[in-house]
Amino acid sequence: MDSNDKTDEKKKSEAAANLVRGKLNNLYDWEPNAKEEIKEVSELKTHHAKLSVHQQFLDRLSKSGHSMEKIQTAWHDYYQSLDDKGKHEVWQEFYAEHEKRRESKKTEPKVEQPHPAQPKQTVTYGYQPPKTRVSNVKEDLLNKVSQRANKSRKNSHAHSLAFGLGMGSLVIFILLFSFFNERFITPFIRPSHNVGATSIIVDPTSSGDVSAEPKIIIPKINIEAPVVYDEESIDEKSIQKALERGVVHYPITPEPGEKGNAVIVGHSSSNILNSGKYKFAFLLLKSLEDGDTFIVHKDKKRYVYKVFEKYVTSPDDLSVLDPPEDGRQAIVTLITCDPPGSSANRLIIQAEQIFPSPENNAKPSAKPSAKPAQVSSEPAKLPSNSPSLWSRLTSWL
Repeated sequence: MDSNDKTDEKKKSEAAANLVRGKLNNLYDWEPNAKEEIKEVSELKTHHAKLSVHQQFLDRLSKSGHSMEKIQTAWHDYYQSLDDKGKHEVWQEFYAEHEKRRESKKTEPKVEQPHPAQPKQTVTYGYQPPKTRVSNVKEDLLNKVSQRANKSRKNSHAHSLAFGLGMGSLVIFILLFSFFNERFITPFIRPSHNVGATSIIVDPTSSGDVSAEPKIIIPKINIEAPVVYDEESIDEKSIQKALERGVVHYPITPEPGEKGNAVIVGHSSSNILNSGKYKFAFLLLKSLEDGDTFIVHKDKKRYVYKVFEKYVTSPDDLSVLDPPEDGRQAIVTLITCDPPGSSANRLIIQAEQIFPSPENNAKPSAKPSAKPAQVSSEPAKLPSNSPSLWSRLTSWL
């Protein structure tokens, strides 16, 4: 056999050997590598650490004098003969030692190493084993798992923080809305849906026809709202329900066209979520001054009143319901809450009848106190604004 034939035969043998090595690497790729495990065992022995049963087996293999291929095969057979618990123990030992190495590397000071020279490239024929070592693959896998765990924890904290901020913002919004709604927002809402864009101009002495609908017209604040006369109870809930239909004549007082003090109550503001479209009817009532006039329609008749008194009093000041004692025969008292959005006080506007002459008014009709089952003649306090959004929320708790 000449030299060329010997060279070809040698190349074929090397190619076959490389193919076998590659298959062995693939076969053992997902089990602890014997060489790496032996290295760990030697490090443990250096630190006088106690070796496990598996590590003792590897220690004996490393001292047997066999080649690394035989050691790897023997380690493979040993690993495959283990039950699931034994295999789990081998991996746990590997992970534990890997974690110790990684932590020790973090604490070691960094020292710049000179750039190594490029290794000489060798040419092989046939199958070439992977360039990535098993230990590197395992290390990359552990790093990825650790990074994902850290990212998951960060995302969990971020989600919890976002949820907490969202719920806190919602609670603060509800609290602020319930407070500012009736104290600051309502003054910018028009008093009634019946208010037009132009001012109401009415001739008080006009003798024209008057509609059958009972209502109050206050030109200065551009209000025209219905007056409810069919409510016979002064119970707070009944009055609040009637106020959804307009302003309400207080049933234990005389009516317009009669002598005495006719009392009409209306909302200055209310929760915008409440029913009814007249919750802001008397919002601008405080703008009236002495000498201003307003009109009340009742039973197809027009009654004109001129303001002579304005003041603020407490909710339990029932003297505002009393008949006039200053010689005036017929007056109207308008009552609303003050300041708007609060039921703390009551704004009182009193006006005397100037048209037609009150001398022709009828005597006050019998008060509804004759119906004790429906009406009490002794109110505890003057009617108030409807419950606020905050009071509704707290009543549910």
